[in-house]
Amino acid sequence: MPSLASRASEIRPSPTIAMNARAAELTRAGRDIVPLSLGEPDFHTADNIKAAGIAAINNNFTKYTAADGYAPLKKAITRKLLRDNDAHYEAEQVVIGAGAKVVLFSAILSIINPGDEVIIPAPYWVTYPDHVQMAGGKSVFVVCDASTGFKLTPEMIQGALTSRTKAMIFNSPVNPSGAIYTADEIRALAHVLKAHPNVWIVTDELYEHLYFDGEKTTTFVQAAPELSDRIITVNGFSKGYVMTGWRLAFAAGPKAVIKSMGDLLSTITGAPNTIAQAAAIEAVDGDQSYMERNRKTFQERRDLVLSRVSQMPGLKGIKPSGTFYVLIDCSGWLGKRSGGGRLMSSDTDVVEALLEEAEVATVSGEVFGAGPYFRVSIALEKALIEKGMDRIAAFAEKVC
Repeated sequence: MPSLASRASEIRPSPTIAMNARAAELTRAGRDIVPLSLGEPDFHTADNIKAAGIAAINNNFTKYTAADGYAPLKKAITRKLLRDNDAHYEAEQVVIGAGAKVVLFSAILSIINPGDEVIIPAPYWVTYPDHVQMAGGKSVFVVCDASTGFKLTPEMIQGALTSRTKAMIFNSPVNPSGAIYTADEIRALAHVLKAHPNVWIVTDELYEHLYFDGEKTTTFVQAAPELSDRIITVNGFSKGYVMTGWRLAFAAGPKAVIKSMGDLLSTITGAPNTIAQAAAIEAVDGDQSYMERNRKTFQERRDLVLSRVSQMPGLKGIKPSGTFYVLIDCSGWLGKRSGGGRLMSSDTDVVEALLEEAEVATVSGEVFGAGPYFRVSIALEKALIEKGMDRIAAFAEKVC
């Protein structure tokens, strides 16, 4: 067989998807795995959104749209950005793609040249560094630990900026920590970035609608509109709108970069799913009262997990302000052995032991640049979360 391209050996599969695949494989083999690794809401898409998709099919709205997205959906997104984020955009400043990963990747490819540096606050979503690497850039990780609430500070970003810095990737609410930046915190970061006009700000706002305790999110462009000419806002329909399988996301930003992203998407994926786009118009413009119900349910599950973990020796839960994940500090287990005799030297070892011995799938904090922690999802029904917590508690009692 002819050889593969060198990049083929450099590309790693998504660690979160890999863990979900392992859990599914063990389930097929007869193991009773509790999938606390899932990053997908257990709720179903709202009926009004489903009805819009069904109507699109029945009305034969099943042909290609423009490669960069359906014009009426673009206009609906501009209304959403104005209504929710006080951000003024024209339809030409919006691009639509088949999911946030490909939209984010098109943004990185549009702004990063080989050798450019991209600041990535850690913990981070696992795909950011892979996208930077595939674009030939260099990821510059800035560790944001518990002392800063897992958030970037102005001093941190100032210390990471160099003459080679081309972009910063900003995520709030943060996957996996659940941290949310306040408007003042964003403005403080923007104050530093004002002195670096050649640095792009790529924002990931997928969890915008998933916040707790009434702590609403603020987008970067909302807090710092004076930097809008170099902010690329990436958002989508998977999380807050509960449309994971519909595979749809969007970005808003300066016309030149949005055009480039659209051109890239036209060669990578072609037009986004037509039916999903029709449904997304209803998602943006229609009844969204289900979001508050979902937030309440997630918050109840969050509190359940934090309460249970607080009673487990060697573990400490990190209270998230948003998303549907909880980070758990497992430093108290490191250097100890599981009930099955496994030496746990890292959070990866902990995750492996939990999967094999407790039959609970979690995700190592290491893959997010966040050790020694592991991430559990609260996007499952309460009974399943309780079952997972019972198993982790039983596992904890045997750690020595």
